[in-house]
Amino acid sequence: MKRILLVMTVLIGLTASPVWSQAGLQPQLDAMAEGSVLTLPAGILPSLRVTVPGVTLRCHHETVIDAGAEGHAVVIAAAGVTLSGCRIRNWGADLNNLDAGVFVTRAAEGAVVADNDLHGPGFGVWLDATPDVTVRNNRIQGNPNLRSQDRGNGIHLFNTQGALIDGNRIRQTRDAIYIETANHNRIVNNDMSDLRYGIHYMYSHSNHLEGNVTRNTRTGYALMQSKRLTVVNNRSENDRNYGILMNFITQSELRGNRIVGVHQGQSGGVDIQGAEGKAVFIYNSLYNTFSDNVFRDSDIGIHLTAGSEDNQVSGNAFIDNRRQVKYVATREQEWSSEGRGNFWSDYLGWDRNQDGIGDVAYEPNDQVDRLLWTYPEARVLMHSPAVDTLRWVQQAFPVIKAAGVSDHHPLMRPPRSHSLSANLPERTPGQEAP
Repeated sequence: MKRILLVMTVLIGLTASPVWSQAGLQPQLDAMAEGSVLTLPAGILPSLRVTVPGVTLRCHHETVIDAGAEGHAVVIAAAGVTLSGCRIRNWGADLNNLDAGVFVTRAAEGAVVADNDLHGPGFGVWLDATPDVTVRNNRIQGNPNLRSQDRGNGIHLFNTQGALIDGNRIRQTRDAIYIETANHNRIVNNDMSDLRYGIHYMYSHSNHLEGNVTRNTRTGYALMQSKRLTVVNNRSENDRNYGILMNFITQSELRGNRIVGVHQGQSGGVDIQGAEGKAVFIYNSLYNTFSDNVFRDSDIGIHLTAGSEDNQVSGNAFIDNRRQVKYVATREQEWSSEGRGNFWSDYLGWDRNQDGIGDVAYEPNDQVDRLLWTYPEARVLMHSPAVDTLRWVQQAFPVIKAAGVSDHHPLMRPPRSHSLSANLPERTPGQEAP
């Protein structure tokens, strides 16, 4: 009998959460004074629209905003509005109509969307040409039952300037953060996994990308048709196909990034034709600087093609990639600057004066590489003593030298100027600088 009463009490408690109608709640929002603070009541709330400037909306810990699988769950249409601490569910799935958990309009300059939990099929947060908006510490979950291309992006910036996208955790959306014709924004400290792309730039300039992490995506960072990007201290861990994909990127800096374990054919997801598990793929991208990055344990460390020349590459560490560099062209590329090159885990040279710089150049694109590209079945011999011997003979007795990448000042140890480079292997004591 006591057990029956206990079950009945729990059921009554579960059904006691009120279901609010839009007619009952929306007038209260419209009547708020500018700058006031309102805690939304416990229960299941309908879609909301905020039109009063400067208000702060918070949610009771038992509040759920449920859009009934149609349209936007919350629309912010006034400047200076803050929405925080809310659980937002079940908004629409129509991507053509931009259905979003939180839709922030052009009029909502300076809006703050923080510490919310969003779970739904369409876009998580859509910023519609909103200036100076902050999206911070939200948890955004897509619908894994939908195909990747049918889900919305976690956070979508359209024609947005001055935004701060900070500390969000995004899972199983299409792309985690999509930046479209949006300039002068900061994308920092976000954690993203199980996606198509982690961060996706299109036609966006002068953006800052720092401290982000991608895991188990098809491509960690897709940087396309953009310039003056600063990409600093980001991580790509076990992403498929590409860690960083650069397509028509110019005048950008990539520094202190760590790209580890990019392999084609890992479990889950879809392979991309020709991706080949590249830590970095550079397509038709010029005048960029790569420094203090780590490219490690991937099928290909870096692949340049389609005129990707005139980039400065120095101070990086290429560690245990099946192929360190793939580059076939008629123009030579020198990858060192001011007497400082890169660390290569398969470098066979020496350092007789113990200055930390190899005495002979490192040339990753030699005739052996071209032989292996021509006959892919021979890849099983890539790290064999026979191939190492062929490379040494080729360096010692050059007969035909094809144009390619050269590093005339290879480092004998990984660069230590950045914390992300710690705990990487060094050479034997006899080859190290003092």
